[in-house]
Amino acid sequence: MKVIISTAILASFLGLASAHYAFPDLIVNGTTTADWQYVRITANKWSSAPVTDVNNQAIRCYEESYTASAPATGIATVAAGSTVGFKANNAMGHPGYFAAYMTKASPAANSASAGLGKTWFKIWDWAPTYSPSTGLVFASAGVSQVTFPIPKSLPNGQYLLRIEQIALHLSGSLNGAQFYLACGQLN
Repeated sequence: MKVIISTAILASFLGLASAHYAFPDLIVNGTTTADWQYVRITANKWSSAPVTDVNNQAIRCYEESYTASAPATGIATVAAGSTVGFKANNAMGHPGYFAAYMTKASPAANSASAGLGKTWFKIWDWAPTYSPSTGLVFASAGVSQVTFPIPKSLPNGQYLLRIEQIALHLSGSLNGAQFYLACGQLN
């Protein structure tokens, strides 16, 4: 009996862990790049755990190392107006809101200081829909990647591109919202 209960408890934890994800791959015009080639290595590379404290510096890019991740990551060349995105290492099992942000990278995209401060601007979002007949619907549930356009009017230069999915299933408690995020480095 103890073995059956222990197995059931373990299976429930595995189910929770499998719903978590990281974003190791950048997508550029339909081509998925290698893991961490142009995406800063995140602290959840192995665990797929979320950021839950919005006051933590991890909310910027969730880097594994604030000094080593940026210079170790390549910079993808992407034209304004191109379709870009991120591919997760697992299906995104939590309902939530998606958004993509960019910031001009100073002094460069592979600089640890890029993206500090209030320099981010939103370029895309995927919000839930609501109707009286269906209630709140998250069409993004279960997807493994998202794509969106870079603004055509974006000036040339180096940028960070940040993907963010806010899982809302535990958001009724303090630090309950789960932020899954990553930053790609672009030129």
